[in-house]
Amino acid sequence: MSDARSRMVARAAQEIAPGMVVNLGIGLPTQVVNHLPADFPVCLHSENGLTGIGPSLPDDKADRNLIDAGGAYVSTIPGSAFFDSAVSFALVRSGRLDLTLLGAFEVASNGDLANWKIPGKFSPGAGGAIELAQKARRVVVMTTHCDRKGNPKLLEACTLPLTARGRVARIYTDMAVMDVTPDGFALRELAKGVSVAELRAATGAPVAIAHSDIATF
Repeated sequence: MSDARSRMVARAAQEIAPGMVVNLGIGLPTQVVNHLPADFPVCLHSENGLTGIGPSLPDDKADRNLIDAGGAYVSTIPGSAFFDSAVSFALVRSGRLDLTLLGAFEVASNGDLANWKIPGKFSPGAGGAIELAQKARRVVVMTTHCDRKGNPKLLEACTLPLTARGRVARIYTDMAVMDVTPDGFALRELAKGVSVAELRAATGAPVAIAHSDIATF
């Protein structure tokens, strides 16, 4: 993982407050657990049937039967619980998640999210993100600011099939922390070494700057 991505994951971990019930989506969000203190009072949820997730483990120390939703080996903590998919999604649908951290292919300036399908590429299905994005009390995205071809992922409107409409509240990227407001994207923090001009050039929609003294991470 690049330094910029690592700092982004560490910054996103600060989104989690003590006592929260939090879902970590597939991809970058699963790395957040490794940036939380060992005794941090949080209940982490994985949609494949686990609450109470400990740090990721290397292959030589892992229980091969214990994985998160993305297939990475994880550990348990005192109070961890296992259950089937019906119970897992009952937790989601009943609104018990304070926060979900999700990956994304695209995010629109009105909070629309596209993260399950790129036409022409294989996808196993829409998966749990559709329900997570609809039912969690707060939806936060973690993604690189641009795709591998350098195209912006933050756009005026999504071009890919939608996962949810108008649900994203905040976006953490390797360039910035951005909020979705009624007026579109608003810059909250910049990654070290990134200028406002560079950020705007890499974003496919207008970016509001609240004030000149922007914090960095």
